[in-house]
Amino acid sequence: MLQIGILIFPEVEVMDFAGPFEVFSLAETNERKKLCQVHIVAENLSPIPARNGLIVLPNYDYTNCPQMDILIVPGGFGAEELEIKNQTTLSWIKAKYSEVKHLASICTGAFLLAEIGLLDHLEVTTHWMDIETLKNNYPMLNVKENVRFTDNGKILTSGGISSGIHLSFYLLQKLFGLEVATRTAKRMEYDWDPSSLNKH
Repeated sequence: MLQIGILIFPEVEVMDFAGPFEVFSLAETNERKKLCQVHIVAENLSPIPARNGLIVLPNYDYTNCPQMDILIVPGGFGAEELEIKNQTTLSWIKAKYSEVKHLASICTGAFLLAEIGLLDHLEVTTHWMDIETLKNNYPMLNVKENVRFTDNGKILTSGGISSGIHLSFYLLQKLFGLEVATRTAKRMEYDWDPSSLNKH
């Protein structure tokens, strides 16, 4: 079973983590066997105040989370303004990068990956409102506009909210095939077309 870790932190954008959580949690085989186990990870186990007051309880903290195949780093105000100054979080992400098969950022989670040098010389994207800031703050990045996500192999980045859900379906398709991704999208009643998955 694929192990998925989703990072959360104060003022994280709710759908940036909840969207991928839903996609990977619902992914199943034809025999209704779950394909992924999804963990919510935070710096500590205290309740996390996400954007607009939603309180979230993480499953694990940085010291006890299980081995992950995929780590998802969401965005929001908490990413670009708070966690980007949190050396504990930045160091943890950098350490996990060497262990995971894929590291994916949603929305302004890209700023955290850029801050620790993981996105240098890669094609990346973020929320459309933050494209220019990402370009200006990290000139070593090849920032792409008007795409839902980018795939550099190990590292993937996406735009905001719904683009993060699209990226999650794309990863399902990449790892388990089109049938699994399509079945999961249908179960969620999420309208998507794999042939135009990365169009704005």
